[in-house]
Amino acid sequence: MKSFDIVTLTVNPSVDKSTHFSGLIPEQKIRCKDPLFDAGGGGINVSKAIARLRGNSLAVFTSGGPVGDMLKDLVTKEKVTFEAIETETATRENFVAVDDNTNSQYRFGFSGDTLTDVEVEKILATIQNLKPKFLVASGSLNEGLSSDFYQKIAKIAKASDTKFIVDTSGEALKKVLETGAYLIKPNVGELAKLIGVQRLEMEEVKEAAKKIITQGGAEIVAVSLGPQGAVLVTKDEYEYVPAPNVAKKSTVGAGDSMVGGIVWALSQNKSLKDVIRWGVACGSAATMNEGTQLFKLEDANRLFEWLKSK
Repeated sequence: MKSFDIVTLTVNPSVDKSTHFSGLIPEQKIRCKDPLFDAGGGGINVSKAIARLRGNSLAVFTSGGPVGDMLKDLVTKEKVTFEAIETETATRENFVAVDDNTNSQYRFGFSGDTLTDVEVEKILATIQNLKPKFLVASGSLNEGLSSDFYQKIAKIAKASDTKFIVDTSGEALKKVLETGAYLIKPNVGELAKLIGVQRLEMEEVKEAAKKIITQGGAEIVAVSLGPQGAVLVTKDEYEYVPAPNVAKKSTVGAGDSMVGGIVWALSQNKSLKDVIRWGVACGSAATMNEGTQLFKLEDANRLFEWLKSK
């Protein structure tokens, strides 16, 4: 297999099913429209986003059972090169439904089944052998997988001079910071928890991010501010990008799209200002599409050009 500058890792992928219905009534059969199916899971979505930007990456993910076979077919249709690590248990499914009467979106997520010790070791060995320039670990961990799993990935990346980008939360992210990452992408609430406070005001975000950088947790902290946009902080730079005003249809995959835009821009040696602009452009463009779809290239390009003028 050829080498890739960007590798994404998804240990707990899913097949995402989305549909529409009219009226949520308890104890009655809800008639749904024909479902749409998408390959899901943080790292897979990042690879899909990179592909939409005409970039290349290798998606490494687990796959099991008939749903796992469907997942591989869906990733193939996205024109993403992948390496699937087969598991004894079946790949999970997630479900998203929109009530057309209220435009309310309901998201149902399921936990992934436990991986065997052999499967976990195969994931670690696969990553150790690849040695890409950028390694992106994104998404939830399976039931029973220890909270230091991404920290083990961080150590592998550090040993091979790979720039490790991680998008997770909670104890798993705290463990990664002990080893250090190249870039992390918390939202404001997650950033507050990382530095041990209840909440952060907008003017406090910069110093909170710098605290993590000073402690060696990450070189770059990209903080999602939701409808306010995002900031990117390094030891020497601070860049704020506002979110464009778009008609939102779904927020599913917006965070992964943002990471995809950031990683693609980094791989293209863009300035840090443009890196966060591409992240915001891709994340905002993803909200313009229904269900579990990501963004359209023309929307991301248009929003990026708008952000350049701000």
